[in-house]
Amino acid sequence: MTEQAARPAPDDPMPEAPEPPDPNACCHSGCAYCVEDLYAEERARYLAALAAWHLRHPAK
Repeated sequence: MTEQAARPAPDDPMPEAPEPPDPNACCHSGCAYCVEDLYAEERARYLAALAAWHLRHPAK
């Protein structure tokens, strides 16, 4: 592998954490698409993307 290929692309920004829902956003009525469930799924995707980003950008 060349040194060029080993370096991450300069346009590979660190993923940004999703904004948590407002504390009053959930109505607690068992919605099929609860804002708290959607946030948990989005946060899990963010954490996976962040872990992958850290693998591409090891600490110096």
